[in-house]
Amino acid sequence: MPPTLHLWTPGLFDFKGGIQTYSSFLLEGLQAVLPGATLRVFTMHDAPATLPTSAPARISYHTTGHVPGRLRAMAFAAQTGRAALRDRPDLIIATHVNFTPIAHGLKRLAHLPYWGIAHGFEAWEVAKPQVRRGMAGADKILAVSGFTRDRIDQSQALQNLGILPNTFDSRRFQVAPKPRHLLDRYGLRPDQPVILTVNRLAAGEPFHSYDQILAALPTLQAALPNVHYLIVGKGDDRPRLERLIADRHLQAQVTLAGFVSNDELPDHYALCDVFAMPSQLEGFGIVYLEAMACGKPVLAGLDGGQDAVKQGELGALVDPENAAAIADRLIQILSGTYPNPLMYRPQALRQSAIAAFGPQAFQRCLAAHLAEQLNPATAPIQNEPDQLHPA
Repeated sequence: MPPTLHLWTPGLFDFKGGIQTYSSFLLEGLQAVLPGATLRVFTMHDAPATLPTSAPARISYHTTGHVPGRLRAMAFAAQTGRAALRDRPDLIIATHVNFTPIAHGLKRLAHLPYWGIAHGFEAWEVAKPQVRRGMAGADKILAVSGFTRDRIDQSQALQNLGILPNTFDSRRFQVAPKPRHLLDRYGLRPDQPVILTVNRLAAGEPFHSYDQILAALPTLQAALPNVHYLIVGKGDDRPRLERLIADRHLQAQVTLAGFVSNDELPDHYALCDVFAMPSQLEGFGIVYLEAMACGKPVLAGLDGGQDAVKQGELGALVDPENAAAIADRLIQILSGTYPNPLMYRPQALRQSAIAAFGPQAFQRCLAAHLAEQLNPATAPIQNEPDQLHPA
């Protein structure tokens, strides 16, 4: 008999942050891997008007986005709890670890199995004891990267950890020349070296990769006088960032592009010569994959970005706190002297990123995890450790 699964997520349709994007790919993967399964999708924040008006009979959508914010978490817990007790699903998948306490209660009450998805710092050092219990009681906690898995293991020493890496829409991101309309918009020349960062501008975060690149920019300018830095993203850190750029007299070398639509994002990757986000807080970073799928060299930090570039196989790594090292790496990459030939072969880099992290790789990994959970007798035997298979 085909299984019934419940998918719990913060949202799918109103806002496209990292967790929402991952949840969308997970839903697509579940449909592909379990074509006969019944899927009930529960989103916490989506407005009812944004839910699909038509869907296959075996898929249904439910939301608490219409409930006032202060009551929404309670409403979501009640909605998902009632539905689970009625349906008795074969598996509940929560795409945020903050939902695991609800699932843990259901497991204790009705023996319902559940997974939690761990993305980044929200799962690394969990202060709330109920979330720690929810994570410990899960049948699996699937981290989006080896880095996130290791951080959870260090802080909680869980025995139920696995990996289900991020993926991306490889059809949207292609190798292309620098778009004329963006060169004109930002006042750039086709031969001008452009560094790109795509990141949320969040004032509350203790570390910002774009601050480190700004610190490296004077050294970069000495070696590459025409270098330009383009930052895509919006958030409440923009006023501070504008002051920092003005204080360092970098207005002519830095452009804050602000919010860029999903339709224009591939063109912005095409505009750059290197995508740089040497961060400390990324659980993985889909943006690295998108940039590589556009054939662009990538510079990542020693966090979840390591997984995205396969520990340096697909891109370059750097200590994100070392501005001098960041400058040195970027000069090497932009000068064509960084010792990784794949980074200068756009189509080969694109194909390597797709082979490692494209939708088919994601679905193979998901299928292996599901086989272990739903049909252990037929689960594939993992002979060699691989970041695309269960850990």
